[in-house]
Amino acid sequence: MPATIDLERMRTSADEACRLMKVLSNPDRMLLLCEISQGEKCVGELEAILDIHQPTLSQQLTVLRNEELVETRRDGKLIYYSLSSAIAVDVMTLLYKHYCRK
Repeated sequence: MPATIDLERMRTSADEACRLMKVLSNPDRMLLLCEISQGEKCVGELEAILDIHQPTLSQQLTVLRNEELVETRRDGKLIYYSLSSAIAVDVMTLLYKHYCRK
């Protein structure tokens, strides 16, 4: 963290930062972002890997799409998800460093 914090700058960014933290506060969404950060995945792959079933999976992916953290690509009947937020990648990397590397 910088030696001094620009409070006005933080005030203007607080809503956006809090919105990201709210999205990450759900374990299913956090796991989805972790898995998608490893590479593009289709819905079926995410369901099998994470053991998150419909309709929960669809609801959580919708939240991630609405918050513009993931983007989709359709290939026939399959929908693929990829990460579209560099900030989300940075936060997930930091969380992994502090909570998963023991």
